[in-house]
Amino acid sequence: MTGWSVVVPTVGRASLADLLADLAAQPDRPERVVVVNDRPGAMPPVANFPDAVVVEAQGRGPAAARNLGWRRTGTEWVAFLDDDVRLPDGWSTALLRDLESAGPGVAGVQAHIDVPHPDGRRPTDWERSTAGLRTARWATADMAYRVSALKQVHGFDERFPRAYREDADLARRVKDAGWSLVRGDRRIVHPVRPAGFWTSVRVQRGNADDALLRRLYGRNWRALTECPPGRFRYHLATVAAAAGVLTKHRRIAAVLWAVLYADFALRRILPGPRTGPEIGRMSVTSAVIPFVAVSNRLMGWWRHRRSGPWPGPVRAVLFDRDGTLVHDVPYNGDPARVRLVDGAAQAVDRLRRAGVRIGVVTNQSGIGRGLLTSSQVEAVNARVEELVGRLDTWQICPHAPEDRCECRKPAAGLIDFAARQLGLPPHQIMVIGDIGADVAAAESAGARAILVPNRQTRPDEVRSAPISAPDLGAAVDRVLEVR
Repeated sequence: MTGWSVVVPTVGRASLADLLADLAAQPDRPERVVVVNDRPGAMPPVANFPDAVVVEAQGRGPAAARNLGWRRTGTEWVAFLDDDVRLPDGWSTALLRDLESAGPGVAGVQAHIDVPHPDGRRPTDWERSTAGLRTARWATADMAYRVSALKQVHGFDERFPRAYREDADLARRVKDAGWSLVRGDRRIVHPVRPAGFWTSVRVQRGNADDALLRRLYGRNWRALTECPPGRFRYHLATVAAAAGVLTKHRRIAAVLWAVLYADFALRRILPGPRTGPEIGRMSVTSAVIPFVAVSNRLMGWWRHRRSGPWPGPVRAVLFDRDGTLVHDVPYNGDPARVRLVDGAAQAVDRLRRAGVRIGVVTNQSGIGRGLLTSSQVEAVNARVEELVGRLDTWQICPHAPEDRCECRKPAAGLIDFAARQLGLPPHQIMVIGDIGADVAAAESAGARAILVPNRQTRPDEVRSAPISAPDLGAAVDRVLEVR
């Protein structure tokens, strides 16, 4: 049977409970369910699926939330579900059929998304917008990906802080890497969420994400990312006409603005239920949307004017200590026994001269086991700095393995702490270590990793490493290639 997990990003919507109840009722159970809480503050225990793992994303957006989720699965496939979808009976069985029928070159399998029609009336503007999910390409409302493909392209681009465009960008990068995507046979239901008066205005913030896609893929970005045509040119013309009212051609500009406004409003009103509240909402928001859309596009253009392909340059390197920077002496508390690995001082110096920030992330379970004191570990670390120069951050896990802490590698805690201290996003950090736990910690945190094997490194760790190097000098060469 194909190994699979489920990842659900959420901002605490009540619909999450219904989704998890649907998932618990399925005939086939995933190996792991990861719920990523993307709102500030801790999330209460997950009801309806008590085995679910809850991960805190701290409001970093759905792309970062999904990355945090899939990196904690450890299965061949991961199915991404939105927290407001409903799963019909037999969904898991249909999913497994989709996955088992996917050839070796298939990276992802999308579900058919059913959006309910309103009963006895025409759909509102918001309902028609949601209905676009029926034909959306590669939407992660229900999209299963091979984890190996996600690793190859470094997952979702976390510069997209909102839902929707990060899906299209990921699909494009996966295809560019030589994979294919297909639509499966399974189906889900995506109910229409309630919408407020200004919902259609708030979603215009997505125009900033369009600016990033334009920067990454050029003027043909919509075709390349399979995004439907938009109305931005008309919004830009509407704003230009409004600005023309301040010139000597104010009458012509006013007429042009009125024509563009009326066209936009009628396109939204006529297909709808034409009730008083809907007409009022469309009339007001149709006047506001062009200005909000254009201002967000301009802000996105400025923010991403220098953006390049994901994940971008490496700005910091975090070394493992024992076995990577210094020869491993088990539970060493004596600074006199510290010996640098060949080339360690030169490697650190090259990074420092290139403007890369440098730190160490190290498990020191001897403290938790009572074999070392914190003072002894600090003395050893001080000796390391005497040999390689002052480092920008030291992150130490003092716990024993049985403590089940969040910081001991292969958990992500040490890399997360270092990223916050350095003021850098994890994707701009490279971790260099000698065992699989170093690589796993980096991947869990969203950082990149290079394995530098030694005699303690297992063959399977070398085989599974995303990048390996024969020594620290070669590892630094790889880092500087992506500077």
